[in-house]
Amino acid sequence: MAQAAAVGWTRTDGRATLTLAGDWTLANARDLAPAVVGAAAMRPGDRCLIDAYQLTALDTTGALLLLRVFGDLPPTLDAADVQGMNAADLALLRLVIARHGRTVPPQPVHASVSRLLERIGGAIVDAWHQARELLGFVGIMLATLGKVLSGHRRLRLTATVFHMEQTGLDAVPIVALLTFLVGAVVAFLGATVLRDFGAEVFTVELVSYSFLREFGVLLTAILIAGRSGSAFTAQIGSMKSREELDAIQALGLDPIELLVIPRLLALLVMLPALTFLGMLAGLFGGGIVGVLSLDFTPAMFIGRLHETTELRHFWVGMTKAPIFAFLIAAVGCLEGFKVEGSAESVGRHTTASVVQSIFLVIVFDAVFAMFFMELQV
Repeated sequence: MAQAAAVGWTRTDGRATLTLAGDWTLANARDLAPAVVGAAAMRPGDRCLIDAYQLTALDTTGALLLLRVFGDLPPTLDAADVQGMNAADLALLRLVIARHGRTVPPQPVHASVSRLLERIGGAIVDAWHQARELLGFVGIMLATLGKVLSGHRRLRLTATVFHMEQTGLDAVPIVALLTFLVGAVVAFLGATVLRDFGAEVFTVELVSYSFLREFGVLLTAILIAGRSGSAFTAQIGSMKSREELDAIQALGLDPIELLVIPRLLALLVMLPALTFLGMLAGLFGGGIVGVLSLDFTPAMFIGRLHETTELRHFWVGMTKAPIFAFLIAAVGCLEGFKVEGSAESVGRHTTASVVQSIFLVIVFDAVFAMFFMELQV
């Protein structure tokens, strides 16, 4: 329990004596402050004796209260004799005096703008380095893939089939469910808007065009980027953190041939298949809404779909699937090789893999959309 604090003040022939007693701490600040304020302050030319023989404790609050004795004079111990204070308390008092009255210089107005421009410049430089790394890695992948296809490197068929199952078959339920629900939503919204114009029948074209050209491949690629691309990064990153990649190279094996090419081939095969499944599920979801909300019969919906939908829309969507698969595999594997060895690094690069893959998929989808629009395909 803190002891009560007290202060005594006497002045004799230009010499002031300040007597400290008890605990000069935060616990006694409320009772001690009025006594310090009531004490006479030092005057110019005064010589002060601080009697601290009865002082039992001192903290920062007590030191700040003690500085009030100096009044308007600059606080300094050059004009004071301190007696009876232990070394730790004296060091604390000197530190408080040294820091007293020090203010932080005002920041210039343009500092925040400079920091913003600096961060923007750093982000642009980082993006440029990442683009160069990705292009270099794509070149290595293509060179190794060419050697595998030409027979100069071994095709890891067992690993490829395993990744086909992991990235393709295991993803069928979520791809089918999501595209089915999105197809139903698109059909419902389209029917709601077109009903005002008496054109509900065009809901069939809305669903078929959107899913065959865009939604089927785009939704599938985004799902695979979040599901399989992140898995590629985590798997390769974990192997690097456990130094398994160093062991593979020590055995004379190529990590690109052993780890990247099977994943790439698996996605090149399974993403188009999942895209086809997503197209069918989306059309089926739209057909269900058409039958339930638009009084279509299944035969009428299929007949309208057959009459108005051209095969070129299907090929436009399927053409994008291998490109998206290549992008997802390249980004996922590259981020795995960039892991530095800690669990925190694995998580950071896994997140970067998902973000970059989805970003590239959407950007390339927009480029393809403009390209096919210019070709009037």
